[in-house]
Order: sequence, then structure tokens, then C-alpha cells
Amino acid sequence: MQVKKVLTYAAIAFVAFYLFTRPADAASAVQGAMNTVVNAADSLAVFFTRLT
Repeated sequence: MQVKKVLTYAAIAFVAFYLFTRPADAASAVQGAMNTVVNAADSLAVFFTRLT
């Protein structure tokens, strides 16, 4: 349980560090993740549309 807590804090610290030292790269990473989510949702929508 303690290891999980330490890893969580380390991940949060890394994200904060990355955000403050390279904001443009952090924004690109978030944009890429959002594009992936949108593409997945579009693919699911097409799949369910073609089922009917």
C-alpha cells in the first residue's frame, strides 16, 4: 500500500514538473491523448451505426 502511494506522488510530481518546464510539449501530449479518445469514439459510433 505504501509503494502505491509513493508511486502516485512520484507520478503527480513528474506531471507537474513536465507541465512547468515544457508547457508546449505537455499541451501536445494532452492534445494527442484527446485525439485518440475522439477517434476511438468515432470508430465506436461507426461500428454501432453499421450494426443496424
